[in-house]
Amino acid sequence: MKAGILGTGHYVPEKVLTNKDMEQIVETSDEWIRTRTGIEERRIAHDNEDTSDLAYKAAEQAIEEAGIKGEDLDLILVATVTPDQPFPTVSCKLQDRLGAKKAAAMDISAACAGFMYGMITAKQFIETEAYKHILIVGAEKLSKITDWADRNTCVLFGDGAGAAVMGPVSEDKGVLSFELGADGSGGQHLAQNDDYIFMNGREVFKFAVRQMPESSVHVVEKAGYAKEDVDYLIPHQANIRIMEAARQRLGIAEDRMAVNVNKYGNTSAASIPIALSEGVKNGKIKDNDLVVLVGFGGGLTWGAVALKWGK
Repeated sequence: MKAGILGTGHYVPEKVLTNKDMEQIVETSDEWIRTRTGIEERRIAHDNEDTSDLAYKAAEQAIEEAGIKGEDLDLILVATVTPDQPFPTVSCKLQDRLGAKKAAAMDISAACAGFMYGMITAKQFIETEAYKHILIVGAEKLSKITDWADRNTCVLFGDGAGAAVMGPVSEDKGVLSFELGADGSGGQHLAQNDDYIFMNGREVFKFAVRQMPESSVHVVEKAGYAKEDVDYLIPHQANIRIMEAARQRLGIAEDRMAVNVNKYGNTSAASIPIALSEGVKNGKIKDNDLVVLVGFGGGLTWGAVALKWGK
């Protein structure tokens, strides 16, 4: 049995915070942010809108697209570093709101690589036939742990959620290969210190421009394909220069890489599933496409997946 994606969904808050707006908050400029990161604006959740609210709206779409109901779910996995509170988990709140009465539920904390960790966890349950339908959500309200006085980090992050329902697919579809990794010795470079995100930008950049391209190539080769066979690349939307390094290493055209960092900034665990959902809905991802998803994050963690799109 092969595990694949049956439906996707995404949600971003209505409030837009542009680079021009950031100029009024900290000493920075639109040009400085755009040239170094590719970010033009980001979405910020309202005070009364928490991570579980974002997750719920993305999950509803994914469940509907998969053609199932909440009660059909066997497991809910939520990747987040910004839960509403330590417990109950976001996944348990979702289980209740979705009416997924038979589903087990747990949160996964692997930062920006969390959705990849969730996908591969789901893959094991599906391919061993323990569970049939699993909801994976990446959801973040990073605005609540952003230091709005720190110009090095506050321009980078945004809020949002993306979701996918995974289940059994045809033998020639679904997840073909994966790579998950961690380097705890580098955790000091990207962490939540006290209440806020801290990042050693230079060290994280060096790690990311090495790891993202390497992991992308590894999963393609593990799947038995060549770089030229990749139809669509979905990298973690952290920084356009890091994303370009992965694209160039794979040698694929610009229009075959998902880019929404300009609209949403870095949404951590939500980044990849938002881009995946957008790619499906705008027709960039088509049946039988070879799709590569790759991300890195605090921990330090990383993950990559090669999958054949379709049911």
